[in-house]
Amino acid sequence: MSNDNPSFNHFDEAGNARMVDVSAKQETTREATAQSIITMTQQCFKMVQEGTIAKGDVLAVARLAGIMAAKKVDSLIPLTHPLPITKADIYFQLNAENNAITIKATVGITGKTGVEMEALTAASIAALTIYDMCKAVDKRMEITDTFLLRKTGGKSGTFCR
Repeated sequence: MSNDNPSFNHFDEAGNARMVDVSAKQETTREATAQSIITMTQQCFKMVQEGTIAKGDVLAVARLAGIMAAKKVDSLIPLTHPLPITKADIYFQLNAENNAITIKATVGITGKTGVEMEALTAASIAALTIYDMCKAVDKRMEITDTFLLRKTGGKSGTFCR
């Protein structure tokens, strides 16, 4: 298997997994935003909104968990690079009509590789943290629609979903 195809550059000529060598790449400013949505019962949603979940301030803890997760992706996903993240922001949009919380995670860096995985991980971990903090009230919560919304920088340029 040739590694000339950029779609499969995590494999060497023999088909073995490898970490991509980014040492020759130019450093650029890069940013990625990903989202995840968690839906819950109306009762649970109101408790999150009112701050009455027994474990504490759900959104504050989920925000911290998402930021921490963005900084630890190389420990979780085997072929990712350890990155000196320069920005990690987590935003929540509460939708009472659907009893849903949309989580948007934006991660930034000036570096040689992108931060898409860091943004996706941050959004996912924030959603999982909400689930963990609310599971005593609602075990039927659903985490859906986790995907990359936008990325800028690097050789491939800008992507917008």
